[in-house]
Amino acid sequence: MINSLDKLTAKNKKHKLRIFNIVLTKKNIIFYTSVIVIFLTAGILFVCYGIAKTESASNTEASAKDYIKWMEFNVQLSTLQKALKYDIDSYGTETPLNWIELISYAATENWGNVKQVKKMNKNIDDLVKKLRGGATIGELTENNKNMKLYPYYYETFYSVLGGFVGEYEVIEPDPSNPLKEITTKKYGLKVFSPVAKGYGYTHYEDFGASRSYGYSRPHTGNDLLGNVGTPIIAVEDGYVEAIGWNQYGGWRIGIRTYDKKRYYYYAHLRKDHPFVPNLKEGDAVHAGDVIGYLGMTGYSAKENVNNITIPHLHFGLQIIFSEVQKDGTNQIWVDVYNIVNLLEKNRMPVAKDITGKDYMRTIKINNIVTD
Repeated sequence: MINSLDKLTAKNKKHKLRIFNIVLTKKNIIFYTSVIVIFLTAGILFVCYGIAKTESASNTEASAKDYIKWMEFNVQLSTLQKALKYDIDSYGTETPLNWIELISYAATENWGNVKQVKKMNKNIDDLVKKLRGGATIGELTENNKNMKLYPYYYETFYSVLGGFVGEYEVIEPDPSNPLKEITTKKYGLKVFSPVAKGYGYTHYEDFGASRSYGYSRPHTGNDLLGNVGTPIIAVEDGYVEAIGWNQYGGWRIGIRTYDKKRYYYYAHLRKDHPFVPNLKEGDAVHAGDVIGYLGMTGYSAKENVNNITIPHLHFGLQIIFSEVQKDGTNQIWVDVYNIVNLLEKNRMPVAKDITGKDYMRTIKINNIVTD
Protein backbone atom coordinates (compact mmCIF):
# COMPACT_ATOMS: atom_id res chain seq x y z
CA MET A 1 0.00 0.00 0.00
CA ILE A 2 2.76 2.34 0.89
CA ASN A 3 4.61 1.66 -2.32
CA SER A 4 1.48 2.17 -4.37
CA LEU A 5 0.83 5.53 -2.65
CA ASP A 6 4.39 6.67 -3.18
CA LYS A 7 4.14 5.76 -6.84
CA LEU A 8 0.90 7.74 -7.23
CA THR A 9 2.37 10.79 -5.48
CA ALA A 10 5.48 10.63 -7.61
CA LYS A 11 3.30 10.33 -10.71
CA ASN A 12 1.30 13.44 -9.71
CA LYS A 13 4.46 15.46 -9.04
CA LYS A 14 5.79 14.49 -12.43
CA HIS A 15 2.50 15.52 -14.04
CA LYS A 16 2.57 18.94 -12.32
CA LEU A 17 6.16 19.46 -13.35
CA ARG A 18 5.23 18.67 -16.95
CA ILE A 19 2.44 21.28 -16.87
CA PHE A 20 4.75 23.85 -15.31
CA ASN A 21 7.31 23.22 -18.03
CA ILE A 22 4.66 23.78 -20.68
CA VAL A 23 3.76 27.11 -19.11
CA LEU A 24 7.32 28.25 -19.19
CA THR A 25 7.79 27.90 -22.93
CA LYS A 26 9.27 30.91 -24.74
CA LYS A 27 5.98 32.08 -26.26
CA ASN A 28 4.12 31.86 -22.97
CA ILE A 29 6.82 33.81 -21.15
CA ILE A 30 6.43 36.65 -23.69
CA PHE A 31 2.65 36.51 -23.42
CA TYR A 32 2.48 36.62 -19.63
CA THR A 33 5.16 39.31 -19.48
CA SER A 34 3.09 41.45 -21.87
CA VAL A 35 -0.02 40.93 -19.74
CA ILE A 36 1.85 42.00 -16.62
CA VAL A 37 3.22 45.11 -18.36
CA ILE A 38 -0.25 46.03 -19.63
CA PHE A 39 -1.77 45.72 -16.16
CA LEU A 40 1.03 47.72 -14.58
CA THR A 41 0.70 50.46 -17.24
CA ALA A 42 -3.06 50.58 -16.81
CA GLY A 43 -2.63 50.89 -13.07
CA ILE A 44 -0.18 53.75 -13.44
CA LEU A 45 -2.45 55.55 -15.93
CA PHE A 46 -5.43 55.07 -13.64
CA VAL A 47 -3.55 56.59 -10.72
CA CYS A 48 -2.35 59.49 -12.90
CA TYR A 49 -5.87 60.05 -14.21
CA GLY A 50 -7.19 60.14 -10.68
CA ILE A 51 -4.58 62.71 -9.68
CA ALA A 52 -5.22 64.81 -12.80
CA LYS A 53 -8.97 64.63 -12.29
CA THR A 54 -8.58 65.72 -8.69
CA GLU A 55 -6.32 68.61 -9.71
CA SER A 56 -8.72 69.56 -12.52
CA ALA A 57 -11.64 69.54 -10.11
CA SER A 58 -9.66 71.67 -7.69
CA ASN A 59 -8.72 74.12 -10.45
CA THR A 60 -12.33 74.27 -11.65
CA GLU A 61 -13.52 74.87 -8.13
CA ALA A 62 -10.91 77.57 -7.62
CA SER A 63 -11.82 79.13 -10.97
CA ALA A 64 -15.50 79.08 -10.06
CA LYS A 65 -14.69 81.10 -6.97
CA ASP A 66 -12.64 83.69 -8.84
CA TYR A 67 -15.15 85.36 -11.16
CA ILE A 68 -17.60 88.07 -10.10
CA LYS A 69 -21.04 86.60 -9.52
CA TRP A 70 -23.07 89.74 -8.93
CA MET A 71 -22.89 93.46 -9.70
CA GLU A 72 -25.06 96.51 -10.31
CA PHE A 73 -24.58 99.39 -12.68
CA ASN A 74 -26.33 102.48 -11.36
CA VAL A 75 -23.89 105.19 -12.42
CA GLN A 76 -25.99 108.25 -13.22
CA LEU A 77 -25.98 110.12 -16.52
CA SER A 78 -24.39 113.29 -15.11
CA THR A 79 -21.45 111.29 -13.76
CA LEU A 80 -21.02 109.38 -17.00
CA GLN A 81 -21.04 112.60 -19.00
CA LYS A 82 -18.55 114.34 -16.69
CA ALA A 83 -16.08 111.47 -16.72
CA LEU A 84 -16.45 111.03 -20.47
CA LYS A 85 -15.79 114.71 -21.13
CA TYR A 86 -12.61 114.61 -19.03
CA ASP A 87 -11.47 111.55 -20.97
CA ILE A 88 -12.13 112.99 -24.44
CA ASP A 89 -10.81 116.47 -23.65
CA SER A 90 -7.56 115.06 -22.25
CA TYR A 91 -6.82 112.90 -25.29
CA GLY A 92 -3.38 113.71 -26.64
CA THR A 93 -2.39 115.82 -23.62
CA GLU A 94 0.39 115.20 -21.11
CA THR A 95 -2.15 113.84 -18.63
CA PRO A 96 -4.66 111.64 -20.46
CA LEU A 97 -7.57 110.67 -18.23
CA ASN A 98 -9.46 107.39 -18.27
CA TRP A 99 -13.18 107.81 -17.62
CA ILE A 100 -13.57 104.31 -16.15
CA GLU A 101 -10.78 104.98 -13.66
CA LEU A 102 -12.41 108.28 -12.68
CA ILE A 103 -15.81 106.66 -12.09
CA SER A 104 -14.31 103.68 -10.26
CA TYR A 105 -12.30 105.91 -7.95
CA ALA A 106 -15.35 108.03 -7.12
CA ALA A 107 -17.47 104.93 -6.50
CA THR A 108 -14.85 103.63 -4.06
CA GLU A 109 -14.72 106.98 -2.26
CA ASN A 110 -18.52 106.82 -1.88
CA TRP A 111 -18.65 103.18 -0.78
CA GLY A 112 -20.59 102.28 -3.89
CA ASN A 113 -23.27 104.96 -3.51
CA VAL A 114 -22.98 105.98 -7.14
CA LYS A 115 -26.41 107.60 -7.14
CA GLN A 116 -24.97 110.36 -4.94
CA VAL A 117 -24.32 112.47 -8.02
CA LYS A 118 -22.94 115.59 -6.32
CA LYS A 119 -20.47 113.59 -4.25
CA MET A 120 -19.49 111.40 -7.19
CA ASN A 121 -18.89 114.40 -9.45
CA LYS A 122 -16.93 116.25 -6.76
CA ASN A 123 -14.75 113.18 -6.18
CA ILE A 124 -14.05 113.04 -9.91
CA ASP A 125 -13.09 116.73 -9.99
CA ASP A 126 -10.80 116.27 -6.98
CA LEU A 127 -9.19 113.21 -8.52
CA VAL A 128 -8.51 115.03 -11.79
CA LYS A 129 -6.71 117.78 -9.87
CA LYS A 130 -4.52 115.18 -8.17
CA LEU A 131 -3.72 113.44 -11.44
CA ARG A 132 -2.91 116.70 -13.17
CA GLY A 133 -0.74 117.55 -10.20
CA GLY A 134 1.50 114.58 -10.89
CA ALA A 135 -0.12 111.73 -8.96
CA THR A 136 -0.99 108.44 -10.67
CA ILE A 137 -4.06 106.31 -10.21
CA GLY A 138 -1.81 103.48 -9.03
CA GLU A 139 -0.21 105.60 -6.30
CA LEU A 140 -3.64 106.73 -5.11
CA THR A 141 -5.25 103.30 -4.99
CA GLU A 142 -2.55 100.72 -4.28
CA ASN A 143 -1.68 100.01 -0.64
CA ASN A 144 -4.46 102.37 0.42
CA LYS A 145 -6.82 100.74 2.91
CA ASN A 146 -9.59 103.11 1.86
CA MET A 147 -9.25 101.98 -1.74
CA LYS A 148 -9.52 98.21 -1.25
CA LEU A 149 -12.68 98.05 -3.36
CA TYR A 150 -11.22 100.01 -6.26
CA PRO A 151 -10.18 96.88 -8.25
CA TYR A 152 -13.72 95.51 -7.91
CA TYR A 153 -15.38 98.70 -9.13
CA TYR A 154 -12.90 99.07 -11.95
CA GLU A 155 -13.45 95.50 -13.16
CA THR A 156 -17.24 95.75 -12.99
CA PHE A 157 -17.44 99.18 -14.64
CA TYR A 158 -14.92 98.14 -17.27
CA SER A 159 -17.03 95.09 -18.06
CA VAL A 160 -19.87 97.46 -18.97
CA LEU A 161 -18.02 100.41 -20.53
CA GLY A 162 -14.77 98.87 -21.74
CA GLY A 163 -15.55 99.06 -25.45
CA PHE A 164 -17.22 102.47 -25.50
CA VAL A 165 -14.37 104.96 -25.86
CA GLY A 166 -11.27 104.98 -28.02
CA GLU A 167 -9.76 105.82 -31.36
CA TYR A 168 -11.68 105.29 -34.58
CA GLU A 169 -11.64 106.38 -38.21
CA VAL A 170 -14.47 108.05 -40.11
CA ILE A 171 -14.49 107.44 -43.86
CA GLU A 172 -16.40 110.07 -45.85
CA PRO A 173 -16.69 111.04 -49.54
CA ASP A 174 -14.22 113.67 -50.69
CA PRO A 175 -16.28 116.84 -51.41
CA SER A 176 -13.90 117.74 -54.24
CA ASN A 177 -13.85 114.28 -55.78
CA PRO A 178 -16.84 111.92 -55.29
CA LEU A 179 -14.74 109.00 -56.48
CA LYS A 180 -12.40 109.36 -53.51
CA GLU A 181 -12.83 109.07 -49.77
CA ILE A 182 -11.31 110.95 -46.88
CA THR A 183 -10.32 109.11 -43.71
CA THR A 184 -10.30 111.13 -40.48
CA LYS A 185 -8.93 109.76 -37.24
CA LYS A 186 -10.98 110.65 -34.16
CA TYR A 187 -11.25 109.84 -30.47
CA GLY A 188 -14.37 109.52 -28.37
CA LEU A 189 -17.52 107.41 -28.17
CA LYS A 190 -17.35 104.69 -30.80
CA VAL A 191 -20.63 103.00 -29.88
CA PHE A 192 -24.12 104.01 -30.95
CA SER A 193 -27.66 104.36 -29.71
CA PRO A 194 -29.75 101.27 -30.46
CA VAL A 195 -32.24 103.50 -32.32
CA ALA A 196 -31.30 105.10 -35.65
CA LYS A 197 -30.97 108.86 -35.99
CA GLY A 198 -34.15 110.70 -36.91
CA TYR A 199 -36.51 108.18 -35.32
CA GLY A 200 -38.39 109.09 -32.18
CA TYR A 201 -38.74 106.94 -29.10
CA THR A 202 -39.61 107.29 -25.44
CA HIS A 203 -38.42 105.31 -22.45
CA TYR A 204 -38.38 105.40 -18.68
CA GLU A 205 -36.58 103.67 -15.84
CA ASP A 206 -38.23 100.23 -15.97
CA PHE A 207 -35.39 97.88 -15.04
CA GLY A 208 -36.56 95.39 -12.44
CA ALA A 209 -40.27 95.98 -13.06
CA SER A 210 -42.49 92.91 -12.76
CA ARG A 211 -43.20 90.67 -15.75
CA SER A 212 -45.67 87.79 -15.62
CA TYR A 213 -45.81 86.10 -19.03
CA GLY A 214 -44.73 82.48 -18.61
CA TYR A 215 -43.60 83.05 -15.03
CA SER A 216 -43.11 85.91 -12.60
CA ARG A 217 -39.79 87.66 -13.14
CA PRO A 218 -38.14 91.09 -13.10
CA HIS A 219 -37.64 93.09 -16.28
CA THR A 220 -33.97 92.83 -17.27
CA GLY A 221 -33.78 95.56 -19.88
CA ASN A 222 -35.03 98.95 -20.97
CA ASP A 223 -38.08 99.28 -23.24
CA LEU A 224 -37.73 101.89 -25.96
CA LEU A 225 -41.23 102.71 -27.26
CA GLY A 226 -41.42 103.71 -30.90
CA ASN A 227 -43.02 103.07 -34.27
CA VAL A 228 -43.07 99.70 -36.00
CA GLY A 229 -40.31 99.56 -38.59
CA THR A 230 -37.88 101.90 -36.82
CA PRO A 231 -34.33 100.78 -37.78
CA ILE A 232 -32.48 99.17 -34.89
CA ILE A 233 -28.72 99.66 -34.63
CA ALA A 234 -25.87 97.49 -33.34
CA VAL A 235 -24.47 99.38 -30.37
CA GLU A 236 -21.04 97.80 -30.49
CA ASP A 237 -18.82 95.58 -32.64
CA GLY A 238 -19.36 91.87 -32.17
CA TYR A 239 -20.88 88.76 -33.69
CA VAL A 240 -24.40 87.39 -33.82
CA GLU A 241 -24.62 84.76 -31.11
CA ALA A 242 -28.39 84.25 -31.29
CA ILE A 243 -31.03 85.12 -33.85
CA GLY A 244 -34.57 83.93 -34.44
CA TRP A 245 -37.71 83.34 -32.41
CA ASN A 246 -37.98 83.28 -28.65
CA GLN A 247 -41.44 83.06 -27.10
CA TYR A 248 -40.59 85.77 -24.56
CA GLY A 249 -38.69 88.14 -26.84
CA GLY A 250 -40.38 87.31 -30.12
CA TRP A 251 -38.02 87.89 -33.04
CA ARG A 252 -34.75 88.77 -31.35
CA ILE A 253 -31.04 89.20 -31.94
CA GLY A 254 -28.24 88.58 -29.44
CA ILE A 255 -24.86 90.14 -30.20
CA ARG A 256 -21.73 89.20 -28.24
CA THR A 257 -18.74 91.52 -28.14
CA TYR A 258 -15.41 90.15 -29.25
CA ASP A 259 -13.99 90.31 -25.73
CA LYS A 260 -17.03 88.17 -24.72
CA LYS A 261 -17.80 90.41 -21.75
CA ARG A 262 -21.04 91.92 -23.10
CA TYR A 263 -24.12 90.36 -24.68
CA TYR A 264 -26.56 92.84 -26.25
CA TYR A 265 -30.14 91.65 -26.53
CA TYR A 266 -32.60 93.25 -28.97
CA ALA A 267 -36.14 91.83 -28.74
CA HIS A 268 -39.75 92.21 -29.99
CA LEU A 269 -38.61 92.96 -33.54
CA ARG A 270 -41.03 93.47 -36.42
CA LYS A 271 -43.43 90.77 -37.61
CA ASP A 272 -42.73 89.26 -41.07
CA HIS A 273 -39.54 91.30 -41.60
CA PRO A 274 -37.63 91.49 -38.30
CA PHE A 275 -34.02 91.43 -39.51
CA VAL A 276 -31.94 92.87 -42.32
CA PRO A 277 -31.54 90.32 -45.15
CA ASN A 278 -29.16 87.37 -44.77
CA LEU A 279 -28.20 88.13 -41.17
CA LYS A 280 -27.39 84.86 -39.46
CA GLU A 281 -25.74 83.36 -36.41
CA GLY A 282 -21.98 83.83 -36.44
CA ASP A 283 -22.02 86.94 -38.64
CA ALA A 284 -19.80 89.87 -37.68
CA VAL A 285 -21.56 93.18 -37.09
CA HIS A 286 -20.07 96.61 -36.62
CA ALA A 287 -21.13 99.41 -34.31
CA GLY A 288 -23.65 101.47 -36.24
CA ASP A 289 -24.91 98.69 -38.52
CA VAL A 290 -28.65 98.33 -39.07
CA ILE A 291 -29.56 94.87 -37.76
CA GLY A 292 -33.36 94.85 -37.64
CA TYR A 293 -36.61 96.73 -37.10
CA LEU A 294 -38.69 97.66 -34.08
CA GLY A 295 -41.93 95.71 -33.66
CA MET A 296 -44.25 94.05 -31.16
CA THR A 297 -43.65 90.30 -31.51
CA GLY A 298 -43.37 87.88 -28.63
CA TYR A 299 -45.21 86.36 -25.68
CA SER A 300 -46.16 83.40 -27.85
CA ALA A 301 -44.84 79.89 -28.39
CA LYS A 302 -45.97 80.24 -32.00
CA GLU A 303 -43.58 82.11 -34.30
CA ASN A 304 -44.25 85.48 -35.92
CA VAL A 305 -47.04 86.53 -33.58
CA ASN A 306 -47.75 90.05 -32.27
CA ASN A 307 -48.73 89.57 -28.65
CA ILE A 308 -47.06 92.73 -27.33
CA THR A 309 -49.62 95.51 -26.96
CA ILE A 310 -47.27 98.48 -27.49
CA PRO A 311 -44.54 98.55 -30.19
CA HIS A 312 -41.14 98.80 -28.57
CA LEU A 313 -37.58 97.53 -28.54
CA HIS A 314 -36.55 95.57 -25.48
CA PHE A 315 -32.87 96.48 -25.14
CA GLY A 316 -30.83 94.49 -22.64
CA LEU A 317 -27.20 94.06 -21.67
CA GLN A 318 -25.83 90.96 -20.00
CA ILE A 319 -22.40 91.06 -18.35
CA ILE A 320 -20.42 87.83 -18.44
CA PHE A 321 -17.41 87.17 -16.22
CA SER A 322 -17.51 83.39 -16.74
CA GLU A 323 -19.17 81.30 -19.45
CA VAL A 324 -21.13 79.44 -16.79
CA GLN A 325 -23.09 82.67 -16.32
CA LYS A 326 -24.17 83.03 -19.94
CA ASP A 327 -27.20 80.74 -19.77
CA GLY A 328 -26.98 79.76 -16.13
CA THR A 329 -29.03 80.69 -13.10
CA ASN A 330 -26.67 83.45 -11.97
CA GLN A 331 -26.95 85.70 -15.02
CA ILE A 332 -26.06 89.38 -14.61
CA TRP A 333 -28.22 91.89 -16.50
CA VAL A 334 -27.47 95.55 -15.86
CA ASP A 335 -29.67 98.62 -16.00
CA VAL A 336 -29.05 100.31 -19.36
CA TYR A 337 -31.35 103.31 -18.85
CA ASN A 338 -28.51 105.80 -18.34
CA ILE A 339 -26.44 104.16 -21.06
CA VAL A 340 -29.28 104.72 -23.54
CA ASN A 341 -29.41 108.36 -22.44
CA LEU A 342 -25.64 108.70 -22.81
CA LEU A 343 -25.78 107.33 -26.37
CA GLU A 344 -28.73 109.53 -27.37
CA LYS A 345 -26.42 112.05 -29.05
CA ASN A 346 -24.46 109.35 -30.85
CA ARG A 347 -27.06 107.99 -33.27
CA MET A 348 -26.33 106.53 -36.68
CA PRO A 349 -28.06 108.18 -39.67
CA VAL A 350 -29.56 105.68 -42.09
CA ALA A 351 -30.98 105.59 -45.62
CA LYS A 352 -32.89 103.06 -47.70
CA ASP A 353 -30.81 100.60 -49.68
CA ILE A 354 -31.28 99.83 -53.37
CA THR A 355 -34.19 97.47 -52.64
CA GLY A 356 -36.17 100.20 -50.95
CA LYS A 357 -37.25 97.70 -48.30
CA ASP A 358 -34.31 97.88 -45.93
CA TYR A 359 -32.10 100.52 -44.39
CA MET A 360 -28.36 100.85 -44.16
CA ARG A 361 -25.91 103.08 -42.31
CA THR A 362 -24.68 106.21 -44.09
CA ILE A 363 -21.39 106.73 -42.24
CA LYS A 364 -18.44 104.36 -42.50
CA ILE A 365 -16.39 103.88 -39.35
CA ASN A 366 -13.33 101.76 -38.64
CA ASN A 367 -12.97 100.81 -35.02
CA ILE A 368 -9.34 100.99 -33.90
CA VAL A 369 -8.72 98.37 -31.22
CA THR A 370 -5.95 99.40 -28.82
CA ASP A 371 -6.44 96.95 -25.92
